[in-house]
Amino acid sequence: MSFYPETAPVPERKATDRLLLRPLRVTDAEMDYEAVISSAAMLRRWSQSDWPADDFTLAENRRDLERHERKHRERTAFTFTVLDPRATKCLGCIYIMPLRPEEAALCPGANHGARVGFWVRASEHSNELERHLLGTLREWLRTEWAFDAVVFTVYQQETRQAALLAEAGLEMRLKFTLPDGRACCAYA
Repeated sequence: MSFYPETAPVPERKATDRLLLRPLRVTDAEMDYEAVISSAAMLRRWSQSDWPADDFTLAENRRDLERHERKHRERTAFTFTVLDPRATKCLGCIYIMPLRPEEAALCPGANHGARVGFWVRASEHSNELERHLLGTLREWLRTEWAFDAVVFTVYQQETRQAALLAEAGLEMRLKFTLPDGRACCAYA
């Protein structure tokens, strides 16, 4: 299974009345850094890691964004920033990546599969932006992308986002453990 068809266009943006999705760029470093730092504890739970560390710097964030932008250009993974409609504030991030072998087993017959993860800043959880983003993202992936299989994966301890996926009608189809010990749940 390959990740994304070589000749298929990569959508550049999606806008709703509540958000704007566009590729994450190095020039977004300051706006992205502010969102990351404002939600550091939530992101550590979401990623089941120590990222971002308490001493995470803007320079480190810039290096992360350089890597994401390069992978986007190379079409080996796609990272989108979630912005307010005027593109003045970063509200979160979307990661569209190749399926892991465990996830690919959920998609027999698929030629181009993706694993999707996303987060919105903690301050946006109370206003249902995460639910709106999930609905927007599912429709966008279905209608404008060339993937024939999409799996949403969350870490097992991320119960809030797991409940959101289930409420949206996605079914938890697989539990597996990564080599680093983090337990994952895949929804399709």
